[in-house]
Amino acid sequence: MKAAPRPCSIADTLALVGEKYSLLVLREVSLGVRRFDRIARNTGAPRDILTTRLKRLVEAGVLEKVQYSERPQRFEYRATAAGEELGPVLLTLMAWGDRHLNPDDRPVVLEHRCGEVLSHRIVCAHCGDEADRDSVTAHVRAPGWTAAGPTTPR
Repeated sequence: MKAAPRPCSIADTLALVGEKYSLLVLREVSLGVRRFDRIARNTGAPRDILTTRLKRLVEAGVLEKVQYSERPQRFEYRATAAGEELGPVLLTLMAWGDRHLNPDDRPVVLEHRCGEVLSHRIVCAHCGDEADRDSVTAHVRAPGWTAAGPTTPR
């Protein structure tokens, strides 16, 4: 019998948005691209796969499907509050890619409202210090688990 994996919000989130085209859909919607044909063009997603991903994101409350034309009936996709909360995830993935995959030729640069190129950081909302590996400690709350794994062999 296979052991149960660690209970984890990261795994739960990846089950919903961890597939390539789901994240690319969220990228497009965050850039203001909301219509199916344009999302398909910009992501390169096959239409059947895109249809499935959009349906799942709508069902999960990450996107909403809004009618913009009655004849012919047409819809666009907009981020819900939950979808907008995934923005920092996209920024973090982009920053990692810029540093490690495209350091000399960033494909997109985001400008902050102050006029400077955005430099994304994760900070503690309480004290304002940067949150990095050395400043964060995991406290595992899932019964039967520690940071190292299950407390009893499974």
